[in-house]
Amino acid sequence: MIRCPECSAEIDVDEDEVEEGEILSCPECESELEVSQTHPVHLNLISEDLDEEEEEAEDETEGGENGDLLEDEEEEEDEEEDEEE
Repeated sequence: MIRCPECSAEIDVDEDEVEEGEILSCPECESELEVSQTHPVHLNLISEDLDEEEEEAEDETEGGENGDLLEDEEEEEDEEEDEEE
């Protein structure tokens, strides 16, 4: 019997039935847990913050290598404001 690293709920996992790298879900808090070791079984919490950081990094890279696209968008907004006046 092992415990969820997030909520400490008991999770019934058989060492012989899981593989390293397998993703499990806590029945209590529904956190995603990765099997990092099988004998004895050790679980690591898969952080949702990590996913958000990866998405933010992808968003930043969409702006071009030097951020040119983002700068162009800002200039276009300035031009639109000037035209409205």
